[in-house]
Amino acid sequence: MKKTLFILTMAALFLYGCSGITVTSDADKTVDFSQFKTFEYYGWAKNSDKLLNDIDKRRIETAFGEEFKKRGLTYVEEGGDLVVALYIVTEQKQETTATTTGMGMGYGGYYGYGPRWGWGGGMATTTYNTYDYTVGTLICDVFHKADEKLIWEGTGSGTIDSDPTSRDENIPKAVAKIMSNYPVPPITDKK
Repeated sequence: MKKTLFILTMAALFLYGCSGITVTSDADKTVDFSQFKTFEYYGWAKNSDKLLNDIDKRRIETAFGEEFKKRGLTYVEEGGDLVVALYIVTEQKQETTATTTGMGMGYGGYYGYGPRWGWGGGMATTTYNTYDYTVGTLICDVFHKADEKLIWEGTGSGTIDSDPTSRDENIPKAVAKIMSNYPVPPITDKK
């Protein structure tokens, strides 16, 4: 189960308000997820301290911990039924947009069934703007510890928001969205 974890960003992921996040998941349909009661974290990659600060690591772990707790799972330091591996992958992208502005004048006419005729002139200018952005993917892999088998994977991808002041709010929202497809739904309080 020694899986290499990739963490390639300093900014913790997530997104301009979380609405732009694309979520995917996959689960082993032969597994009864309701049987599991505890989970542990696999840990972060060896050089993660250089790429992801401790505050953001705690934010991400806490957000996933809260989501697993809502599904009846308890965190343990070791000996969990499940092992959760978290990592981030980033990709630099570039987009080009074009804006055309024009000015012109013209005259045209049509006589009955005869030929069309007219004249015109004008000019147009097209401006191209290119900008770079980073797309980040936060991945949560869940392994059945007893047989070291991957049983669930959830991913969330979107444009990274590098503003640290929004991370406290956006990371839990993004994690909740990723966990929305986990095979065990959140347990609601009955009052």
